[in-house]
Amino acid sequence: MQEDILGLPFPVLQDKLAALQLPAYRAGQVFTWLHGKRVHSFAEMTNLSNNDRRLLTEQYCMPTLFAEQALRSDRDDTRKYLFRLADRETIESVVMQYKCGSSICISTQVGCKMHCAFCASGMHGFKRNLTAGEIVGQVYEAQRDFGQPITRLVLMGVGEPLDNYANVRDALHILTHPDGQNLGRRRISLSTSGIVPGIETLAHDFPQLTLSVSLHAPNDALRSEMMPVNRTYPLLAVLEACRKWSARTRRRITFEYALFDNVNDSDGTARELAALLKGMFAHVNLITGNEVEELGYRRSTPDRIRAFHQILADSGLTVTLRRTLGRDISGACGQLRSNRENLPRK
Repeated sequence: MQEDILGLPFPVLQDKLAALQLPAYRAGQVFTWLHGKRVHSFAEMTNLSNNDRRLLTEQYCMPTLFAEQALRSDRDDTRKYLFRLADRETIESVVMQYKCGSSICISTQVGCKMHCAFCASGMHGFKRNLTAGEIVGQVYEAQRDFGQPITRLVLMGVGEPLDNYANVRDALHILTHPDGQNLGRRRISLSTSGIVPGIETLAHDFPQLTLSVSLHAPNDALRSEMMPVNRTYPLLAVLEACRKWSARTRRRITFEYALFDNVNDSDGTARELAALLKGMFAHVNLITGNEVEELGYRRSTPDRIRAFHQILADSGLTVTLRRTLGRDISGACGQLRSNRENLPRK
């Protein structure tokens, strides 16, 4: 079976091509064609000999993600892509436009094992991990369609990034390489449901990126109900891993908290959250809960959101309310899926 060459970090590509007895400089040429010029075939690598191109074609494949569906928000120019993979599985990615540039939210798995009670991503179960090439490919194909450079990366789509860490790690090395996308590591945000060993590994491998932890509840009972992963990695263990992250990286943690009506948005819950996070080098990013029809959770009212925000701010926490983008195309936080069913169409 041919190996996907798009998912090979530069040092690995060097070793692979050396094993084929290709000249040492070939790795740099091939990497630039793949990740700088972003060609779709070895035939386009015109500064390689015919023999070298034939050898690469025999050994490697270069699968391309196909945008089966592209939706554009009427409200804010957010674009959502349904990508079909080589095995006909599908994933979703979202490109968001800001004054400071464009950001892409990408998926890391087909489906999700976490089964958060308010999130669409795990509704159809877990199928498989995405390869590093499939992770990278979302950026390239969305950028090709969008028509302008994507300058920020958010790993917050379908799947838990730290549950597919090896492939996520390789993809990040590729996307930050100066001969490719050359994405700054401080422009990358990775969101996790709280995989404690993964947080510790990430602090060692990528101390420059932003770590976002999906909290959504201030105690174990409620969080376990909303996020079953809490039964494996309870709140105190997650917060201790976060403190170690900040101590090692000297970077502030972002805690994401989606507000749902009569679930986790009371004044008492806000005070409990404030006490839980007191003294941490942290930023709380409140999210207006995004509704998934089948799951029954409903977003909090504007008045309730303002009251919750005020309690946290009065406690001394740094707190912001995230701007909601792409809700009309089911492209907002918690609405992404990995199948073709129940998708809005235009």
